[in-house]
Amino acid sequence: MEPSTPVLPTQVTPPEIALSDASPHAIVGVEVVAVPVLPGDDDTGPALGPGAEQLSEQLGIDLLALLEAEKATGKVGEVVRFPVPLGGPENADLRWVFLVGVGDGGADALRRAGATLARATLGRSSVATSIASLSDDAGLEAFVVGAVLGSFSFSWRSTERPEKAPVARMVLTGCAEDRRPALERGLALAGAGWRARMLATVPSNLKNPPWLAEQARLVAEEAGLAYRVWDEQQLAAEGFGGIVGVGQGSATPPRLVRLDYTPRRANRKTPTVVLVGKGITFDTGGLSIKPAEGMTTMKRDMTGAAVVLSVMAALEAVGCPVKVVGLLACAENAVSGSSMRPGDVLRHYGGRTTEVTNTDAEGRLVMADALAYAVAELAPAALVDVATLTGAIKVALGQRTGGFFADHEALAGAIAEAGTRAGEPLWRFPLASVYEEKISSTVADADNAGGGPGAITAALFLQHFTGDVPWAHLDVASVGDSPSESFEWTAGPTGFGARALLTWLGSPEPLAGIGD
Repeated sequence: MEPSTPVLPTQVTPPEIALSDASPHAIVGVEVVAVPVLPGDDDTGPALGPGAEQLSEQLGIDLLALLEAEKATGKVGEVVRFPVPLGGPENADLRWVFLVGVGDGGADALRRAGATLARATLGRSSVATSIASLSDDAGLEAFVVGAVLGSFSFSWRSTERPEKAPVARMVLTGCAEDRRPALERGLALAGAGWRARMLATVPSNLKNPPWLAEQARLVAEEAGLAYRVWDEQQLAAEGFGGIVGVGQGSATPPRLVRLDYTPRRANRKTPTVVLVGKGITFDTGGLSIKPAEGMTTMKRDMTGAAVVLSVMAALEAVGCPVKVVGLLACAENAVSGSSMRPGDVLRHYGGRTTEVTNTDAEGRLVMADALAYAVAELAPAALVDVATLTGAIKVALGQRTGGFFADHEALAGAIAEAGTRAGEPLWRFPLASVYEEKISSTVADADNAGGGPGAITAALFLQHFTGDVPWAHLDVASVGDSPSESFEWTAGPTGFGARALLTWLGSPEPLAGIGD
């Protein structure tokens, strides 16, 4: 008797966020009112932001005195809480006033303030806040991203009710309807981060390559994308030897998924960007098996594919002006009698061969096929891949910064700037050809495990499959998991990269200076 397929429980949803040009004290029916606290100097101390004066008068409390009593500074992450157990004179539902530090009021600070408020209001029904009114549209967008992603959680418990659900409704006061484009963009960026994080968190007794391919099909229907999937027979017949080789040891066969986005005003001259995502739905290391502690986070080894899928779903919402093709190279790296062995030689799409000297260097094998396919069949103007690829990048960068490589200066600059704007910082590494000899093989075109410096040799391996197309490689293994809660980051899989790529692709000219 075959075991039944697990069913993913219903998950919490992000807050519903609305705009209002009213002051926060005037929003009736909310449980929490939150106003910003701005740092002052040594002489003046912190100051209260929009709506605080009216709120103080309405409730008959001295909020500045409260700040002084709590020794508040206005730094980001600081929340002073004041209970209103009997409600307000004009709002019987009011129970709390939150005074939230916003630091310097820049986009990064407002994103963090949004996440701080999200955590402070978990389990509440509604909140009205004037924090977003402090800034321009970039600040409002950042605040929304923080408020949504700081609310993220995932649960597979025996009880249906989550321990603490996100606040159901958030009203951004002092923000008129003309700011709706910034709100919608913030929701699109945050939604992509949420989707990528959720997919990476799903356990691998449910998540396998066919399941991930089905999620892509559902996204294609939802977002109006063209969809194609290769099953294991088609992959073998068409020469995708890397994907087939990595997936051959698993009870669940590999898949390659293609999604196509076309902007509404596209024509034959509209250029194409190709995104490639590593989709290893679980990584045991194969016969070069990982130690037990090394496998505990490997359900998220498909973060690259989750990021690409989530970006594809949101391209229209951010107004992406170029064509985009997303390729998800999906396999499970398992241990069985049919697993690929050290010493095996795989033939990739297009004919290049690889000697497998370490089956735990599998991500580059599946991505090589997808990159080669993109170059041969899609005529891209730029090629970007995303992968939780090497432990070496984590050793170099820790767990709060992603790494990337690029062979084109304009593309490198665009990716780095987008990462900074999105709050997903990326540090560029060199494609140092001096290490090429490390990936040489005596029997094949390349060795898949060139050794240290591991992040660089992995990137050099992939570069051979990119032709002369401007290419960037995002190695996000360093930030694939957040070790703890930190503003918009929740502990566990992060889905890192979705916001950065959407910020780039949603810019007016994402390919400016690229291909010139």
